[in-house]
Amino acid sequence: MSPSRGELASPRDQARDSRKFGACLVLLRLRAANPTEWAQHEGASESKQRFSESGCVLFWEIRVLKHSSQDTAFPIFLERAGVRNEIRSYRLMQQSVLAELGRAALQSRDISIVLQRATALCAKGLDAPFATAMEFVSCDQRLQVRAGYGWPGSIEQASFAVDSGSAAGRAFQTGQAIMINRGPGDGRFEPPGLLADRGIRRSISVRIDRGGRGGGYFGVLQVDSPDPGRFDEADTVFLAAAADIVGIAVERVHEELRLREALDHQAMLTREMGHRVKNSLASVVAMLRVQAFGTDLAEAKLALGEAGSRVAAIAQVHDHLSHASQIGTIDLDVFLTDFGRRLQRVAGAHVLRCDADPMRLPADHAVPLGLLINELVSNAVKHAYPGRDGPIDISARDVDGCLHLSVADQGVGLPDGFDIDRPRASLGFRMIKGMAQQLRGRLTVGPNQPTGTRILFALPLLPSTDGASPAAARVTADRRALVVAQ
Repeated sequence: MSPSRGELASPRDQARDSRKFGACLVLLRLRAANPTEWAQHEGASESKQRFSESGCVLFWEIRVLKHSSQDTAFPIFLERAGVRNEIRSYRLMQQSVLAELGRAALQSRDISIVLQRATALCAKGLDAPFATAMEFVSCDQRLQVRAGYGWPGSIEQASFAVDSGSAAGRAFQTGQAIMINRGPGDGRFEPPGLLADRGIRRSISVRIDRGGRGGGYFGVLQVDSPDPGRFDEADTVFLAAAADIVGIAVERVHEELRLREALDHQAMLTREMGHRVKNSLASVVAMLRVQAFGTDLAEAKLALGEAGSRVAAIAQVHDHLSHASQIGTIDLDVFLTDFGRRLQRVAGAHVLRCDADPMRLPADHAVPLGLLINELVSNAVKHAYPGRDGPIDISARDVDGCLHLSVADQGVGLPDGFDIDRPRASLGFRMIKGMAQQLRGRLTVGPNQPTGTRILFALPLLPSTDGASPAAARVTADRRALVVAQ
């Protein structure tokens, strides 16, 4: 009996058919009673090889002299160094594709971009012209195409039923990889019209499972090819690994979205709280003003007015915090500009000039800093220009990692022998010193040029020491103590 020769395959398909064994697979049909008789025919009288253009063995035919009544077929594996090298290169290429997919999945926060990149890379890794990523839509019980590679037009409009009649549906239902190498006897699944129109002969479908604690299933990753040849189990393992990477990326993006929504909700609550505190303090200010209007005592009227001004300053700080660009911090230049507008309304004809470097401060510094500025400006309005008006300058500078906040005027200056450290009965000065101590800064008072008074508040602005080594923390603490002591 002459051997069955079949169609000639390409070198890549031969390598794909035999890559698990590292050699070309050749079927010999021998007229022998059993395979053990092979040893008796090593000296067969006639043998020949046929080669493809690339030199890879297509089949090996041996005619045996001894005849028998039975036909026995069994495989022989011929070691070919060129085929082994091609298989090794093919597998290394697949590993490189998985690494590239992992990088793309980590770099993107857009699921559509991840899916599109995954289809292109999976098609490359399996040497196939088509690939598809589908998402399960629970309300329709269908697999909706979200990304595709190699398909003409907009494939995102296509969808497939989740049933056992399609490879993608069976893969999603069972969680098992479905591999099809379509031939005359392979009728397990009816190809959808989209695949049939392209003459798809072989495909692999794997389910995309979401990673993380939530679990669940995202959809199906499928690779298709109309070319002759065969996919094997190693190709299935490759596509399953790619689906795992996609599933983890999908879950990461969903978790980040949920976290972002939670943070946005928290920020909304924080801003709402600040807004309500501001409204409550505004009610307190209104009550103090009503009380001041209803009293005939000058000292009580003045005290109630000053108390209302201080509460209004705190309310202004909370209003700024409720509109801050970042929860938990304040932009000092924006804060000082807004705060200066409010102080201008109570400064009368005095002109307030504010200038600040861009700096970010912790939100817990806002209230004591606002009260400190309010008291310094109020003191300048009262005492700097007796019987006349004049400018009052508020500035904030970043000097070698230290905030220098100054309030200066060009008025009559300080009285002789003035000492800020001497105990005073004035509530304003006691509050100024108290706020400076609360912020752990240092307050200095001196003459302004050419005339007037300049009050400087120095506050260290040091980076956070969270996670720093003990030595670094000690250096930071020593530096803070040195700055405050200067």
